[in-house]
Amino acid sequence: MLLERLYDDDLAHASYLIGCQRNGEAIVVDPRRDVQVYLDLAAKHGMTITAVTETHIHADYLSGTRELAARTGATMYVSAEGGPDWQYGSGFDDATRMVHGQRITLGNIALEAVHTPGHTPEHLSFLVTDGAATSDPGYFLSGDFVFVGDIGRPDLLDEAAGGIDTRFQGARDLFASLRDRFLTLPDYVQVLPAHGSGSACGKALGAVPTSTVGYERRFAWWAPYLAAGDEQGFINSLLDDQPDAHAYFARMKRQNRTGPALLGKLAPLPQIDASDLSAALEEDSVILIDTRHHAQVHQGTVPGALNVPGEAKAASYAAWVYDPETETRPLVILADSTDAAGRFRDHLLRVGIDAVHGFTDTLDGLRLVQPKTIAPTDIDQVEHALLLDVRNRTEYNAGHIPGAAQLSGGRALWHTDELPSSGVILTYCQSGVRNSVVASALRRAGHDVIEIDGSYRAWLAATAQPAANAA
Repeated sequence: MLLERLYDDDLAHASYLIGCQRNGEAIVVDPRRDVQVYLDLAAKHGMTITAVTETHIHADYLSGTRELAARTGATMYVSAEGGPDWQYGSGFDDATRMVHGQRITLGNIALEAVHTPGHTPEHLSFLVTDGAATSDPGYFLSGDFVFVGDIGRPDLLDEAAGGIDTRFQGARDLFASLRDRFLTLPDYVQVLPAHGSGSACGKALGAVPTSTVGYERRFAWWAPYLAAGDEQGFINSLLDDQPDAHAYFARMKRQNRTGPALLGKLAPLPQIDASDLSAALEEDSVILIDTRHHAQVHQGTVPGALNVPGEAKAASYAAWVYDPETETRPLVILADSTDAAGRFRDHLLRVGIDAVHGFTDTLDGLRLVQPKTIAPTDIDQVEHALLLDVRNRTEYNAGHIPGAAQLSGGRALWHTDELPSSGVILTYCQSGVRNSVVASALRRAGHDVIEIDGSYRAWLAATAQPAANAA
């Protein structure tokens, strides 16, 4: 058996290619939307992708299940569990709908569907058996059910799908899924989750890529509650202090349920002529993505540009500042080469931002402005309508600048009703990176924003105040 984990640090997302080396067939589980990486990996091992599946309707990225099936002819497998409100839409009419206990077989390899509701009602996990070695399963593809040291949050349907208090039933379902499905497995079974540290699909995900049933049984935070049969204690602990859910999750849920638009093979992005770009920017018919560090952006950037600093977190930050459901103007990426622009575009495709028109490798010849900043010691010297903390609420609760309100970066553009219609907004995050991203979007939306230089970390240093006392 071949088992390869493919990890996207941007979205803290893991997908898996599993293949039977005897007959050369492979399946991909929880693929991302830019699917060339799976095609290349299969070709490297001389395998053909004949099946593709996903554990549930994802909220944090666009699924590549339809894309990969269209490119390879592979059979799609999706969940038929969860009841009528949680069925996949017409984009999956050609898919095989799976229920608990159903199997996908590729040569010696078998994947058995295990219904594990809680994170979502339709969620499936997969027990993987290498029939060439044993008749017993050795791996558990847990999706967003069990992570290393954590479990999938049950509140995203409330936060991202318009649910009302679904978190409580979700938490009860998670308790039952752990008790009746997960903890009945042998301790040696390896746990292969769909997310790692940094994902917003849980609150305490570990950075170690894999675990075992036995390790989680012994050391996971939830294990004592299961051992004691304490469902209410489990629910209280699970729901307490969950991080903010990004607003774009709602769009991911809708698109993943109906079926993301197919991309096909994409051509390289063209380089935009400087004079043409200058004219388009002056007309406000395109939007520039300034990919530089915020320290460089503060020296001068294009008016109305969105700051998405670097490729590493491009999907995460771009989804904070660009909503393709309300914004139709195409994007031009600042990148130093065609290859770099293509990689950046791939990140944006993962969150459904498809309207990338081209790239430029320079800002020379373009009209530039300097975003407004202020020293942390001068906050009280500037009249302002709002002091805004754009960090996560868990960070805010741990300590913040006195008088600040909190609205996380991933929600700000969708909750401008919480912002003043006029007057200065002073903004900060932890170090300045997220602050620059959010500030660029708020400026583009018409707000008068001044960034606190160095953000919360600089304020702590300037006031010589320990973080624990900065509330």
